[in-house]
Amino acid sequence: MTKQLPNTLTVLRVLLIPVMILFFYLPFEWSRYISCWVFVVASITDFLDGYFARKHQSHSKFGAFLDPVADKLTVTTALVILLQDNPSVWMMIATAIIIGREITISALREWMAELGERAAVNVAMVGKVKTVFQMMAIGFLLYKTNLWFIPVYPIGLILLYIAATLTLWSMCVYLKAAWPMMKENT
Repeated sequence: MTKQLPNTLTVLRVLLIPVMILFFYLPFEWSRYISCWVFVVASITDFLDGYFARKHQSHSKFGAFLDPVADKLTVTTALVILLQDNPSVWMMIATAIIIGREITISALREWMAELGERAAVNVAMVGKVKTVFQMMAIGFLLYKTNLWFIPVYPIGLILLYIAATLTLWSMCVYLKAAWPMMKENT
């Protein structure tokens, strides 16, 4: 059972996406809160599946494929929902940066794997920090309503802009690592 736990958590994360969408659009005052908590649970499973895979040395090809897909599907779906909810130019820029980086780095990793150089673009610390800011930002933005005296939505926007900045930085780190291989093939 423990060997299957990481993959089970990853599949759960994918299954939570339509649940998050459903609750976001339900016409009840409390529905956004539930959508936020569904996203938080999905974010926690992202951490836990990696933790359990490392702890029990239960890495699988299926998990190696599905985990990054689940992450990107969860984040991009949430960002598209939030952009539709607040169609501002700044939200569009942040969303485009984050989604564009995910596409770019996914393509870069695939290309590097074809060259046998996948290790050159392993996850960097700035990517992990970016993920923390991104998940917090999305959670705050989904929640939206002030919590006592805490301006949740403005804080979420600030966190999103920080995440977008870190996203650009992390993309530069990955591209810099891959640049020697890119130069070789020109």
